[in-house]
Amino acid sequence: MVGLLEYELSGWDFAEVRFALSPINELTLSLRTFREPGRYPVHLPWLRETQTAREKLDVTMLRALTNDALSTPDFLTPRPYSPLTRIDDELRAVARVDDERVRSDLRAIHPGRLPYALRGPADEVRARMMRALRAYWDACFAPWWPRMRAVLQADIVYRGHVTASEGVAAMFGGLSDRITLDGDVVRVRLNSSTRSRRPTRGAGLTLVPSLFTRGASVPIGEDEPPMIMYGVRGAGTLWQAEPRRSPAVLADLLGVARAGLLTALSTPASSTELAGRLGVTTPAVNQHLRAMRDAGLLTSARHGRSVLYLRSELGDALVAGGAVRGGPVALGGTTVG
Repeated sequence: MVGLLEYELSGWDFAEVRFALSPINELTLSLRTFREPGRYPVHLPWLRETQTAREKLDVTMLRALTNDALSTPDFLTPRPYSPLTRIDDELRAVARVDDERVRSDLRAIHPGRLPYALRGPADEVRARMMRALRAYWDACFAPWWPRMRAVLQADIVYRGHVTASEGVAAMFGGLSDRITLDGDVVRVRLNSSTRSRRPTRGAGLTLVPSLFTRGASVPIGEDEPPMIMYGVRGAGTLWQAEPRRSPAVLADLLGVARAGLLTALSTPASSTELAGRLGVTTPAVNQHLRAMRDAGLLTSARHGRSVLYLRSELGDALVAGGAVRGGPVALGGTTVG
């Protein structure tokens, strides 16, 4: 059974093709692993690591948020608007979705009788759902989200390079063998009977990399904002062992040089790129980056022959709290502004 969704890019919508990340999209799509963990072998190390924690969750509710076809309700996979979206903001937004929308989206994935966990007064169902999702995030996602986010961010950087060097058609063609660009129409082949053509009408198109989509996923509702969730590159490196972190590393971490690098890494960058921007040697930059990664302030993901670095949640908190301040950076005797 093969379906087809076509997004017809209208007017300036080609200029409004953008990439974004969504923690709640990943959280929601990962619920598929509750039903068919074998379809996601790359995540088996994570599933084994979180098995005990999962058993303590509201599994009945979490399983009810998917169906046998592994579909999920649209209100739990909202279109993100930034590569820096935070889970707390998204959970608050979900909590504000009106009751009729929630009921409609749940019926869309359960057209027959709703699972027991989704029956009852809307406010009680919503409260239980939000508790279940928050507990699932805290137990199974929060400790590993920095690593997940680094892989997702690295994919966005890669797609930008492809667009710049080979063009937008090559970028779309590289997302998945299920996605193609033909003129002004983006075609997505689906594992369903859906056949739909949706003009974007000035709404643009958001591309969202995902660790829990093997091909491509799209919103169910035809009135949903144009969005394609596609399988991310580099997922196979996600659960490779990392060196254990020692508390002693933090004690000797921040100096002027490292503070400057930490401030600069609000977006992914390689050591070579940072060295060029700061006018210093790559070995000097690498030494600082590795120390900060070992201390948990940075995450890293391989991109081709390079390693991309990005601030972790802890690194973000330090910068946001004013612990890292701007100013000249001295590396290996060279000062840059």
